[in-house]
Amino acid sequence: MPSSTARALTISTVLAPVVWGTTYATTTLFLPDGHPLWSGVLRALPAGLIALALSRSLPRGAWWWRSLVLGTLNIGAFFPLLFVAAYLLPGGIAAVLGATSPLIIAALALPLLGERPTWWRLGWGVLAVVGVALAVLGPAVALNPVGVLAGVVGTTSMALGTVLSKRWGRPAGPVAYAGWQLTAGGLVILPVALWLEGPPPELDAAAVGGYLWLGLVGALVAYVLWFRGVGRLPVGAVAFLPLVSPLVATVLGWAVLDESLTAVQASGLALALVAVTCAQQVPVRLTRVPAGATLEKIA
Repeated sequence: MPSSTARALTISTVLAPVVWGTTYATTTLFLPDGHPLWSGVLRALPAGLIALALSRSLPRGAWWWRSLVLGTLNIGAFFPLLFVAAYLLPGGIAAVLGATSPLIIAALALPLLGERPTWWRLGWGVLAVVGVALAVLGPAVALNPVGVLAGVVGTTSMALGTVLSKRWGRPAGPVAYAGWQLTAGGLVILPVALWLEGPPPELDAAAVGGYLWLGLVGALVAYVLWFRGVGRLPVGAVAFLPLVSPLVATVLGWAVLDESLTAVQASGLALALVAVTCAQQVPVRLTRVPAGATLEKIA
């Protein structure tokens, strides 16, 4: 893939985690409290059905069960676990757990894809975790073991879904592919939401607007862009892009929710952004010129 094409594809793909970074502020400002499962359903299922209607394409053969597996990993399990972690943990801890995804993906890519992680990307992965930690952790940190478990399992679920998406390929266009997974994920969450939370919550105008943003933009548009990028970019590079999400959430918390942003947090933001950017680059290998060689001999 030409470098200019790869750069453009990376920019379009990173728009997905940028939009996902608005989830915390949208939830805080507009959505009803205490309905994490219904929030997952209302975010995923309508968007999935719209994508299916637009693409007019259904899975075939093995892609029925593959879509269910990927929809469960990327949507059905990830969304509820993400909300559980957000409810039980400080936002900073949940974000740091999510920031470990590049390292988890690197570990899974070796047995599932045969893609050996480079020290270059592993090093930037560690620095990215440090940067996100500096950006989002506050002075008072409380750990809820259930929240920590939900954060770890949710991050691992999304990482495994990303690697399997790369392994199995994309048999249809990105709109259809996103529709299969969003619909499957929403249907997985629906009975659990009915069982644990009862009927769907009553929605006012602000909540309707919030769910429209999370569903149409945060799910439909974002996942189409995301799955398009996952199918064409190296998995090691894609792994770093979700780190943009907690950084956007931190900036929005400071700008919209009147949360403080210290110099240490600003430094963490800068470090994490540098790590994400550098992880997309391939380091140049310098060729050692033998002693006494002339330009004519080298040519």
